[in-house]
Amino acid sequence: MSSGAPVLNWRVILPFILTGSIWGSTWFVITGQIDGVPAAWSVFYRFALATPALFLVALLMKRRLKLARPEHLLAAFVGIFQFSGNFLFVYHAELYVTSGIVAMMFSLLMVPNALFGRIFLGERVESGFVFGSIVAIIGVSFLLFHEWQANPDAGVIGGNVGLGIFLAFVGILSASIANVIQANPTGRAVPMVSLLAWAMLYGTVFDLGFAALTAGPPPFPTSTSYWMGIVYLALIGSVVTFPLHYNLVREIGAGRTAYNSILTISVAMLISTLFEDYRWTALTAGGMVLGVIGMVLALRAKSG
Repeated sequence: MSSGAPVLNWRVILPFILTGSIWGSTWFVITGQIDGVPAAWSVFYRFALATPALFLVALLMKRRLKLARPEHLLAAFVGIFQFSGNFLFVYHAELYVTSGIVAMMFSLLMVPNALFGRIFLGERVESGFVFGSIVAIIGVSFLLFHEWQANPDAGVIGGNVGLGIFLAFVGILSASIANVIQANPTGRAVPMVSLLAWAMLYGTVFDLGFAALTAGPPPFPTSTSYWMGIVYLALIGSVVTFPLHYNLVREIGAGRTAYNSILTISVAMLISTLFEDYRWTALTAGGMVLGVIGMVLALRAKSG
C-alpha cells in the first residue's frame, strides 16, 4: 500500500500500538539492566542475543544477506553509531536521569536528523518543521530544568543529572548519524532488515571490546529479572518491533509512522510516574504538552 493507505484498520492500528507500547516500556526496563551491572556489558548481552535473531528474521523474510564491500563498510559505521554509541550513551544516561525523561529527549531525534539530512543529503527542511521543533525543544527544556532542580536521587540510580543529560544528548547525535548515513544510495540498495542485522553484528563486536576494556571481566548476574529484561529488550524490544515498524512505513508512509514516537514517550512517562516515583508539576505538565504539540507540528510539516 502507499502512504495514502487507510490508517483505521487492524493492520495499521495493532502494530502502531504494539511498537509504541513496547518501545515506551524499554526505557524503564533498561534501568533494571544497569543496577549493579556495568552498562557496557548489559548492552553487549542485549545485542549478542538480538543479532542472531535478527539474522533469522532476515532469512524468514527472504532478504539477501550477502553484502558487497561498500555495503559492509556502511553496516559497520551504522553498527558503531547505532548499536554501540547510541545505546552505550543511553544506558549510562539512565544512571543519572529518569528513564521517561531520556525517552522524551530522544523524541527530539527528528531535529538532528533533519539538520544532518540537510547538510549531507541535501534534504529540504520546512519552516513548519523548524517552528514545531522549537516548540518541542522548549517543552523538553522545561522537563530537563525540573529534573535538574529536583532531588537528584529521586527515581534514578545516580545523582549527576547534568552528566546524564549530556550523555543522552551525545546518544541522540550518535543515533542521528546512524540514521543519516544509512539513507545514502548505498544503504538504500540494501534490504533494511539485512543492513540492520549486519550493523547489529558489527556493533555487538564493538560492544564486546568496549565492555572488556572499560568494565573488566564479564559479570553473570544471578537475578532472574535481569535475564528476563535482557530477553525482553533483545527479542521484543529489538527484533519483534523492527519488522512491525518497517511494515508500518510501507503501509502508511514514514511521515505517519513517525507519530508513533508520541505514543512511545507517553508510555515511557506513564511508566516513570508509576514505577520511578516521577512527580508531576505545573512546569513538567506544561513541558510535556508543549513537547507533544511541537512534535505534532513538526511531523505534520515534514510529512505534508
